Amino acid sequence: MTLTIFLAVMAAAFLHALWNALIKTGPDKLAAMLVMTLVQGGLGLIIALTREFPTGQVWLWLIASGAFHSAYKIFLTYAYEHGDLSRVYPIARGAAPLIVLVIGIVALSDPVSATEYSGIIILGAGILMMARGVFSSRESTRLVPFALGSALATAGYSLVDGLGARVSGDATTYVAWLFVFDAALFFPVVLALRGKAVISKSRRVWALNTGAALASYGAYAIAVWAMTLAPIALVAALRETSILFAVLIGWLVFGDRMDRQKAMAAALIVAGVVLTRL
Repeated sequence: MTLTIFLAVMAAAFLHALWNALIKTGPDKLAAMLVMTLVQGGLGLIIALTREFPTGQVWLWLIASGAFHSAYKIFLTYAYEHGDLSRVYPIARGAAPLIVLVIGIVALSDPVSATEYSGIIILGAGILMMARGVFSSRESTRLVPFALGSALATAGYSLVDGLGARVSGDATTYVAWLFVFDAALFFPVVLALRGKAVISKSRRVWALNTGAALASYGAYAIAVWAMTLAPIALVAALRETSILFAVLIGWLVFGDRMDRQKAMAAALIVAGVVLTRL
């Protein structure tokens, strides 16, 4: 991996943590997530219409991807309603690759190395420690099921997008359309949950979360680009440094409580993810 690709992937990791922080900033997380999703969908549509249309079963993969992305955002939104960025993000982000790996072992019969088994144990220990901190710190325990629900949905779209992009043969077009389907599915679900009042009229909310949308789209685009030039496993492992960025942002910007247990749990999650992906 060249220095340019390394720095680009690290930038993508920071952007991923950044858009989560921007969503966490506003008083109405669901309204903020809706703005971000609609802007992403519009940007995706503009890009998609400049390229050839997908054909055949690619559309089925895109619909499934949009559904998983929408579920991921809903779970993540409610998790942030009940918990700190530095608590929710590591659980949601760290549990997802663990779920994908376990599904691969059980359903796909993929060979698993001793290093990957070690990563699973370390990753699981870190997630359990982070979740345990919720109870010991007397935080809202409702964040845990929502964070894990977000992780399950992330695992779902990771598997779907990995296979769907291969079927498509054009990652750029696939990513653009998945954001279109994400917006098309997320919007009516949010309206059903909260009604038209959830559509923010605040210029600040739209400006802030347009920034979140650009950060999210950019992070995903950089990751896809990097995976075409460097080993996928290495890129995926480096992306998980976003957990450390999120913990630092939560601590330094939002004043999240930081103790030795939380810091150690975050470090274990990152170490476990890296081991499972090398």
